[in-house]
Amino acid sequence: MKTIVIVGGGAGGLELATQLGHKYGKKKLANIILVDRNRSHIWKPLLHEVATGTLDVNTDGVEYRAHSSAHYYQFQLGTMIGLNQHSKHIKLQALIDEEGEEVLPERELMFDTLVLAVGSVSNDFGTPGVAENSYFLDSPQQAERFQRALFNKFTRMNHQSSDSELRLAIVGGGATGVELAAELYRVVGLLNIYGMPDMSTKRLKIDLIEAGPRILPALPEKISKAAKRELIKLGVVVQEHVRVTSADKDGFITNGDKRISADLMVWAAGIKAPEFIQKLDLFETNRSGQIIVKPTLQSNCDAKIYVIGDCCACKQLNGSWVPPRAQSAHQMASLVYKNIVRSEQGKPLRDYIYTDYGSLVNLSKYSTVGSLMGNLTKGSMFIEGRIARLIYISLYRMHLIAIHGWVKGTVGMLAHKIGRSVKPKIKLH
Repeated sequence: MKTIVIVGGGAGGLELATQLGHKYGKKKLANIILVDRNRSHIWKPLLHEVATGTLDVNTDGVEYRAHSSAHYYQFQLGTMIGLNQHSKHIKLQALIDEEGEEVLPERELMFDTLVLAVGSVSNDFGTPGVAENSYFLDSPQQAERFQRALFNKFTRMNHQSSDSELRLAIVGGGATGVELAAELYRVVGLLNIYGMPDMSTKRLKIDLIEAGPRILPALPEKISKAAKRELIKLGVVVQEHVRVTSADKDGFITNGDKRISADLMVWAAGIKAPEFIQKLDLFETNRSGQIIVKPTLQSNCDAKIYVIGDCCACKQLNGSWVPPRAQSAHQMASLVYKNIVRSEQGKPLRDYIYTDYGSLVNLSKYSTVGSLMGNLTKGSMFIEGRIARLIYISLYRMHLIAIHGWVKGTVGMLAHKIGRSVKPKIKLH
């Protein structure tokens, strides 16, 4: 029996495992194995909500083991550290618990077909002091670490004089930085309900730092201007054309040797593929470490190795590269599923053509801005407000339906809605 191994349970990897599980795993035509370093899945565009405590991984995440048993694939907890294309196996790092005890030894997994969906990590571009003094939001663990530090700061502030302030500096004016800034204001506003009566948004000072000429540089300028307008209304200091040259425990140093002081610092400027990919010395990669693939999403070195999501560098017919977005990962997963099936049937594989359905940026409860059907309207169908918010929510619901099915996905959404009506609006621990 053939084995298909998928490394990475993000948006694309989990959707692909689900599809292949129902196609091959259910009928025991192939072993489908999903590998991830985490025990549960959180849709990456929502990590900024984990970081602020408005989303709880423990209640809002998808447990891989439970999901795998319902969708006919196997789950392996582990971190990939090696790949041998000739003997067709990957190597997983030994699993060590918090006490330093070995839970699982270093081990190997054999495969006939391999799909790499390992996502991306923040790129600090080697800026001195950033790694040591900043928080990153690449994983649920990093987001929860920031959330704990944030609430410790809030707790101290609540017992200090009412004129004390919490200063945050966020580097990177992309979707993560913009959405995090807005969500932080919402959280501070909620603290009054939960025993911190002296907290208010007036005590929160946020600098959003972007090296380029405008925030949200990958999106249409109209979206950028609308988002900036809303952030300034909240009180965010939007600093464009400002490049960070170094960081220390007290803040960021920018070009011109100016200091932006901060109590908490977040780095959300740029991404790159995980460093272990370069260490494999196997794939053709670009400057960001992403694996350059054929139009069929197969790697250049082995036709049985596919690559999807943020770690994939796929060039389109017009010369552009597919952007690292959740919708890209979803579309890539759908194509690789079809190509694996077509390969088994002896049919020619199809090329990947990215379809831009537009972009939405959620500014917490305050506003949502974006454009729809980007390829069809060239980003000119601008929407904002309640309608944009509903469409933004529907994108996440579509992801839940893709991994759970229509019935379970709909029931799960209803249960989630009921649960959120009775539990605290923010995670308080």
